[in-house]
Amino acid sequence: MTRNVVRARRTTTFMEIVRLLDVHQISGVPVVDDDDKVLGVLSGSDLVRSEATWSGPAPGRGVIAADIMSSPAITVHPEQSVPDVARLMARRDVERLPVVDEEDRLIGIATRRDLLSVFLRADDEIRRQVTEEIITGALGLPPDAVVVRVRDGVVTLNGRVELRSHVPEAIRAAWRLEGVTGVVNCLAFVVDDCAQPGAGTRDRPRRELLQDRPRLRADRPSRSGPHGAEGGPSAPAAAPGSAGQ
Repeated sequence: MTRNVVRARRTTTFMEIVRLLDVHQISGVPVVDDDDKVLGVLSGSDLVRSEATWSGPAPGRGVIAADIMSSPAITVHPEQSVPDVARLMARRDVERLPVVDEEDRLIGIATRRDLLSVFLRADDEIRRQVTEEIITGALGLPPDAVVVRVRDGVVTLNGRVELRSHVPEAIRAAWRLEGVTGVVNCLAFVVDDCAQPGAGTRDRPRRELLQDRPRLRADRPSRSGPHGAEGGPSAPAAAPGSAGQ
């Protein structure tokens, strides 16, 4: 987003707005109140439309921003992802979106040009960010645990993570990075921590099974029939193998 935002007030006159757009070479401005809360948005198209559709004598005070702005304003927050903002722009057919803080005060503006510039990031820069912030940072893995490849903004993750739940976590985190246009998942995992509870010993994480093995062998009767000394089923067999993708 652009942080140095040219803005107008409710009472900014028609000609003042025209001069703002011309001097700063922009096509629109947000309209704010005295607390910098966004009331609406004014574009060059709004100015032309007002001239074309205005009927009758001009109001005595002259045309001001409050008369012709598009309101209420469509706004976004700084933590929203670039794809989400781009979809909102396309859906509402607008070229700019004011960016507001948690109190709805103007802190920046996102334009179509801002969004497109994000996708000019170099592939090597994206790959480095994925490795440092996601693989070693968020997941705590050694950098060579997952091979990260990036081509034209498409991130490919190939390797093995510890938990199954880490796979969607890594994918979502990669998608949120600026400049990423796609994510290809080739990740495997060691432990399935997403198994349904109460599914039985075979569905428990492999670590627990390995810890239980000595105890199960020690508790096993040395002399038993088909169902053991207590008449129940015998102890479970060895732990299942490594999980796949």
